[in-house]
Amino acid sequence: MTTMTEASVREFKMPDVGEGLTEAEILKWYVQPGDTVTDGQVVCEVETAKAAVELPIPYDGVVRELRFPEGTTVDVGQVIIAVDVAGDAPVAEIPVPAQEAPVQEEPKPEGRKPVLVGYGVAESSTKRRPRKSTPATEPAPEGTYFAATVLQDIQGEVNGHGAVKQRPLAKPPVRKLAKDLGVDLATITPSGPDGVITREDVHAAVAPPAPQPVQTPAAPAPVPAPVAAYDTARETRVTVKGVRKATAAAMVGSAFTAPHVTEFVTVDVTRTMKLVEELKQDKELTGLRVNPLLLIAKALLVAIKRNPDINASWDEANQEIVLKHYVNLGIAAATPRGLIVPNIKDAHAKTLPQLAESLSELVSTAREGKTSPAAMQGGTVTITNVGVFGIDTGTPILNPGESAILAVGAIKLQPWVHKGKVKPRQVTTLALSFDHRLVDGELGSKVLADVAAILEQPKRLITWA
Repeated sequence: MTTMTEASVREFKMPDVGEGLTEAEILKWYVQPGDTVTDGQVVCEVETAKAAVELPIPYDGVVRELRFPEGTTVDVGQVIIAVDVAGDAPVAEIPVPAQEAPVQEEPKPEGRKPVLVGYGVAESSTKRRPRKSTPATEPAPEGTYFAATVLQDIQGEVNGHGAVKQRPLAKPPVRKLAKDLGVDLATITPSGPDGVITREDVHAAVAPPAPQPVQTPAAPAPVPAPVAAYDTARETRVTVKGVRKATAAAMVGSAFTAPHVTEFVTVDVTRTMKLVEELKQDKELTGLRVNPLLLIAKALLVAIKRNPDINASWDEANQEIVLKHYVNLGIAAATPRGLIVPNIKDAHAKTLPQLAESLSELVSTAREGKTSPAAMQGGTVTITNVGVFGIDTGTPILNPGESAILAVGAIKLQPWVHKGKVKPRQVTTLALSFDHRLVDGELGSKVLADVAAILEQPKRLITWA
């Protein structure tokens, strides 16, 4: 997203690097004023509520100014860097009278313009008839055309209409309430954050006007309460932002939206641990990460295949249960920036070596802080391995939009009755949380029991698959 200020200066704005994100923090600048930059060169790294992303500059030139220092949170659409581009000035369009409007062919684009990663949308090469002449105005900046006009055209085509209409911001339950009460959301002044219409706004729109209060002499303004001080030597306050802020909002929303139920089972996984050691010697898995999580993931995928209704989501707006015919398996990962849950796309269709490769890549990317926003979207079921911290189990909170999450506890050597005798066996505890709106106790119990049965007798990976 760029704008033009002078004939040789372009301004690059903070783009929306996710889906609907409103801000990002500048983590690091890779250039300084006076540096020469080329088209597609990464100039900075930013962190959104979902991930850290590198931003490329879409033209050649010399850096004139960095508008914000590192560590600053910048709203989407704000200019972050200005670049001198010698001899590259915007060209104004010459209006053509409506009665003499011949069909003109727009110049062919030199190529796709780089946006976040790779290449963005190619400019249209179709023939368009110029619009009727209008009062002379200043030509729109080049960046405005690319960022607004092109994206709006695409949005209109995707939605099946040409003109993009500003839609009032409101959550699905609020929209339903407004519909039931016969209130047009476009007539309501929003009071929520970021211009979101709340339930109170809708109720206020249908409530009778309050009687005008009798004017009384203004009371003296109260003295503002002093800001609570704290001992900086004994306390440290950290601003909530980025991944931590997004995680907090998602967990609160999930915990108070989906009715959670958690079930537990303790299982002897001695045979699974032996199979892990054997697979490490298998030539087909050479160089791949082979660990208990790999077989636990495969066990969960088999359990979902046997009980497909667990792989679903709840559509509040339409009051529907959406059954998924694919499994995007999420793996909760603790990173220096906070908890993230990237997922393996179409995990149900992967062989064991393919699943091992995907797990290795997912974990490595997360540890490096390079997980993309797309990798954290569209998950259906998640695994969280709290056992790596020595914890027996927990009651995990669902990832928003998913129906179930499996927590895996630490695998420990414990006394266990095996073939009628007490023997030391490798034992773990599994916990499955699920959304009780669409998963009842029977279905949740079957899924958890199947996972436990496979880990106790891993040969079921063959007989049940």
